[in-house]
Amino acid sequence: MSESRMGLVAESGQNAISVLLQPPIVRTGMRPHTSAPSSATHKPPTAKDIPPVTLTNIAHVNAAAFEPYLAQVGALWDPFQRAEPERATGSGSRKEQGQLKDDDFAEMLERGLRREQISRKSSSSSTLTPNESPAPSRRASGGLSRRKLEVTSLSTIPPVYFDKNFQLENPRTFDLVSERSEVVRKPGTPSTAGEPNDFMNGSARRPRKALTTNAILQEKLSWYIDTVEVHLISAISTASDSFFAVLDSLRELQSEAAECVKGTKSLRVDLGSLDRTLALGGLKVIEMKRRRDNLHKLRNATEQLSSIMQGVTHCEGLIDRGDFVLTLDRLDLVDRLISGTLPLDGSNSLSWLNTFKPPTLIDLRELKALDALAEEMQQLRFRIGKGFEARFLDTLLVDLRQHIKTVTPQDTLQRWGSAFQRGRGDSQRLPSELPAYMKESNQVRQNLKACLLGLHRSRYTQQATVAFRNGIMKEMKALIRQRLPCSTDDDNESQVLVSTGAGGCTTSQQDKSAILARNLRVLDPEAAEDLYFSVYTDVGEALRRLSIQVKVLLDVTSGTASPSLTSPEARSHMQSLNLSTLSNIGESLSTGKLLIISSQMQEELIQALDMSSLLGQAVDVAQTQITKVLKIRSEQTVRLPLARFLRYFHLNRLFADECEAVSGRSGAALKGVVNNQISEFIPLLGDSAKQQLTSTMDADKWEAKDFGPEEETILGRLLQGMTLDHQDWVKTSVVWEKLEEESSKSIHLSRDGNGATKNKVRNATIDEQSYILVGSAIAALRGIDRFANLIVTIPGMTIEASNVLLDFLKLFNSRLCQLILGAGARHSAGLKTINSKHLALVSQALSFFIALMPYLREFVRRHAINSPSLVEFDRVKRLYQDHQFNIHDKLIDIMSLRTAAHVSAMKKIDWDTDARETSLYMQTLTEETRKLHKVLSKNLPESTVTSIVGPVIQSNKEQLGKAFDEAVVKTLQGKARLLRDSVLFGTQLNKIDGASEIGSHITEIVNGKQIDGLEKPADEQETTVSPVHDKDKDTETSKS
Repeated sequence: MSESRMGLVAESGQNAISVLLQPPIVRTGMRPHTSAPSSATHKPPTAKDIPPVTLTNIAHVNAAAFEPYLAQVGALWDPFQRAEPERATGSGSRKEQGQLKDDDFAEMLERGLRREQISRKSSSSSTLTPNESPAPSRRASGGLSRRKLEVTSLSTIPPVYFDKNFQLENPRTFDLVSERSEVVRKPGTPSTAGEPNDFMNGSARRPRKALTTNAILQEKLSWYIDTVEVHLISAISTASDSFFAVLDSLRELQSEAAECVKGTKSLRVDLGSLDRTLALGGLKVIEMKRRRDNLHKLRNATEQLSSIMQGVTHCEGLIDRGDFVLTLDRLDLVDRLISGTLPLDGSNSLSWLNTFKPPTLIDLRELKALDALAEEMQQLRFRIGKGFEARFLDTLLVDLRQHIKTVTPQDTLQRWGSAFQRGRGDSQRLPSELPAYMKESNQVRQNLKACLLGLHRSRYTQQATVAFRNGIMKEMKALIRQRLPCSTDDDNESQVLVSTGAGGCTTSQQDKSAILARNLRVLDPEAAEDLYFSVYTDVGEALRRLSIQVKVLLDVTSGTASPSLTSPEARSHMQSLNLSTLSNIGESLSTGKLLIISSQMQEELIQALDMSSLLGQAVDVAQTQITKVLKIRSEQTVRLPLARFLRYFHLNRLFADECEAVSGRSGAALKGVVNNQISEFIPLLGDSAKQQLTSTMDADKWEAKDFGPEEETILGRLLQGMTLDHQDWVKTSVVWEKLEEESSKSIHLSRDGNGATKNKVRNATIDEQSYILVGSAIAALRGIDRFANLIVTIPGMTIEASNVLLDFLKLFNSRLCQLILGAGARHSAGLKTINSKHLALVSQALSFFIALMPYLREFVRRHAINSPSLVEFDRVKRLYQDHQFNIHDKLIDIMSLRTAAHVSAMKKIDWDTDARETSLYMQTLTEETRKLHKVLSKNLPESTVTSIVGPVIQSNKEQLGKAFDEAVVKTLQGKARLLRDSVLFGTQLNKIDGASEIGSHITEIVNGKQIDGLEKPADEQETTVSPVHDKDKDTETSKS
């Protein structure tokens, strides 16, 4: 028994430590059929594979070091010793329970072995060797023998037998079922009984048993089968009663079903005889009555169809006569006749139908024969819709054209100008009456109501609105085209026909476009302006009138809306509305009858007559055509006079603002063309102004000109422009007034301005300072005024215009320098010399523009705050100041040179032998100095005169003082002769500040001269010459 128990333990589990250390598949006894033997995959380690171990020195620890630990553990040792017996008792009971389980399992195995031995006694005896004997059965204990036998649970059977995919041929399944037994024992394999201790001693792998000798496996399989059989028997015995009861009930149901089938067959035979004898005759009578009724209905339908065809033919005749309203009424009756909804109680006048009227009507809309008729009626409605469309367009377009004819271009332009001024914030009183485009005609409104009703009833509203939209686009093009010059060259064409004798030839579209472009280019400025006025005002008034027409259409649809057409009241009114002409409709409206327009029509109109879209498209079409015309005349436009161009610009600005106010679209293409023309015009204007200024300066005689009222007005505008824009500059925006032809602005250089005499020349004044101006300065002032006018009218181009203005001022300065300081005026104007008067007038002109420069700078700053040209005005001012300083230095140098020349002449005089009263050089010098002072005093301010004459006098003092000091006199007559020259200088220039001092200075020099061999004292000599000085002084005093 102990050996079998050991074998049992060995079969039920592998508990060796070496087995536990193996992989899970090897440890459980399930190895895949593809795995290699362990001996082939595993090699034992060698001595080289084992790393050397380094022994460490263990330090000796004193026993006293463990005393704290032992004292701590000792307190827990006594309770542990007391609890040890209790744990031993508990483990003993658990061992007994385990022993009982092992005994039960052993008892079941022994019972199975006994049954096997009884059933297979012969076979079992052959399998035993002579040395073996069956193991004696173990006697069951008393407790087990008393235990009641119960059915073994199915959980004792391994779950592999209950798997749905159980296949014994699967190697894994076969290994689990056979418990890894070998089917055929390999030769040389040791038997299981011979080596029982190898596995127990910790061998790496337990040997597999032979399947044929594994009795325990066979017993297990028998045990599993017996367990399943017991459970099947128990289940069958439990369900046997209900099973047999179900079988009895099934037999009863089969018998009852057979009886029902037999009764059904007999009932069918009876019903067949009744059907043959009674039902068929009655059904035949009913079928004949129904056929008669159908024939009546067919006759009525035929008559109804005949009436329909006659009605359609009648409507075609009405359309040919143009009676659209009556046609719609009768088409509606035909529609209701087709649908069978037309009442035949006499409420509708059907006298126009001469055929038989059926008593009842049916719905014939599903009749396929009427498919072509439906298309024909749709075509009739289409023709009616086209007729109403023509009347609709004619009503609107005629009203549009009449409005354009009744409004003059001046009224339109004035209205645009008032709107522009209000947009800029200018307070103007609004007109007392409404504009012409807002005035409505009651007749037009009534005609529109009738047309809209007809369009709606003919289901042609949307197509008519689309046609209206297209008609408006064509009308816009026609408004522009009818104002343009002729696109055919009639004269040339007639000459060609006469010369060649040919006729009937047509001009291609390309040739017409070329001829039109040529005719547009040859228009003079006034004709081109009239063309722009007429085209812009016509298009503007058409857009305004179109917006009013759209509002009237929407107002008509919303104001005349009434209950739906499906209501009884609306139907009766529609039936009574048999109007033959539009005049009858007008009479109906005048009597107070209300036209009924459905909400569907309102939605169609609102969708089709989208105001912003319609007006936007009209504006785009008009501006596209106008832009083409502007591009053709672009070269002529940029060369217009300033006033014409400013009116042209303001006209385009007013037109663009009007289009934007009507449609909300800015008109980028039109504005782009005009802006490009402005960009080209400003440089051309600058070049023209420079050429005019250059020609004026070249022909100038550099004489003072009268600064008359017109020039005063120009200067006042420029000075006022520092704070606000003058009204004269704004006048160019009044395009509705006729432009006065510009008077010639050229300066008549042969005489003073405004025909004034030379004795009466008025001066320009800036900040209480007067300036004498020449013709060139006045011409430059006019040029500045033109640029200022351009900046005020086109403030967006201030930077470009100010740059051209600066170039204009620089040209005036440089050309002035060339003509005066460079003496170019001697060749251009025929001047003999450039004298001090010319220099003084030029200096005065420069002073005038220097004083004007801050006003110009602030004027430009006011229109363009961040303009980079503001700094340039300061630079130009410094250029003018430098030029003025050079002129003053030139005057001083001229007088210094003249003095040096006179001094040279003085040195050549023999004072002792010269018997003249005074010298010619001294007379000339004093005359030139007095003339210079007179000219400067007349043309320049006192401060400027002082700044020029002062250095001249100082130069005279130095040069004359040195010359008189170096003069050689040997006799008293020579000294007296020299003294008379010095006295002459002092007496002639005594009115000039500092000149009398020079005269006293040189007189002292002469009196201080010593004569060789003269014995008289100096006092006597002085007394001798002093009377000459007094006499000259008295003479000069009497002259003054």
